[in-house]
Amino acid sequence: MPHTVLVINPGSTSTKIAVFEDQAELFSENVAHSAEEIAAFHNIASQYAFREKHIRDALQRRGFELKKLDGVVGRGGLLKPIPGGVYAVSQAMKAELLDASNGEHASNLGGLIADALAAEIGVPAYIADPVVVDELDDVARIYGHKLFRKRSIFHALNQKAVARRWAREQGKKYEDVNLIVAHMGGGVSVGLHKRGRVVDVNNALNGEGPFSPERAGTLPAGELARLCFSGKYSEKEVLKMITGQGGLVSLADTNDMRVLEARYFAGESEAVLIYEAFVYNVAKAIGALAAAAAGKVDGIIITGGIAYGKPIQEKLKALCGWIAPFTAYPGEGELEALAQAGLAALSGDIQAREYR
Repeated sequence: MPHTVLVINPGSTSTKIAVFEDQAELFSENVAHSAEEIAAFHNIASQYAFREKHIRDALQRRGFELKKLDGVVGRGGLLKPIPGGVYAVSQAMKAELLDASNGEHASNLGGLIADALAAEIGVPAYIADPVVVDELDDVARIYGHKLFRKRSIFHALNQKAVARRWAREQGKKYEDVNLIVAHMGGGVSVGLHKRGRVVDVNNALNGEGPFSPERAGTLPAGELARLCFSGKYSEKEVLKMITGQGGLVSLADTNDMRVLEARYFAGESEAVLIYEAFVYNVAKAIGALAAAAAGKVDGIIITGGIAYGKPIQEKLKALCGWIAPFTAYPGEGELEALAQAGLAALSGDIQAREYR
């Protein structure tokens, strides 16, 4: 019996939805949000009505009625560290996502909106492979002070999906290969997938790794500490510098890499420097993980919306292609991954996990 699911993927700069009937996509929508629109909200939870309205409007434009759905799947948000898989939306999950008790991220809205729409028509709501999937090796958790430990926060859904796709296309099992995957979107995460586990990855949310359209990435710790105690900025303002108003928003007054790329092609010297610096930082992160894998890397994958840019593909391949075969899967692929997870749960092929 075929099942129909709505999938919802709120990102830092967009809200993406799609409706699937089994493996066939009936339609999809991608609503981009400008930095000015997002800046109008004081936190992620306050964006709920704004994002939900976009979803309902998109369904209405397509003439699609909610009652046709068998389930709704949202992108997972910042929860406690958990194994990968599909989870039924629970009260405990909703409370943590609404309060942002584990951190602020647009994906927190995925489970919340999925549950509200599903409850309206009496069908299940799920999340899958949330950003807090934690498979890190212990050695990757250690920083240079005992008060700090690395948190695994990254684009788990997309990274896992493209890694499995690469393995499938190569006639191999994901659990038998070593891959480095660089997701480049509103945030950038670069992960080492070692025999089916993401054993090392930068915390892509709040201050680690390459800078991105909205995130500052790694900053000099001493200078950051002095800025925090300068008396010029509140804690909230500093956190916004790191996530939300960092990266291209700070450097180039845009959260859209396509805008920077146009300025790059126009030959604007500052834009050229920032564009080259972005590529340089992503390449360094890839190289560092190649060392962590002792050079035993079967493939390098770049993905996310920024991977559509041909110059970025070419420049990263030139810098990193000597490490391992280089593949670009532009876009997130997250809508398909969410749909597959929800359909598998609805059909009974997998058992949805319980989040407590």
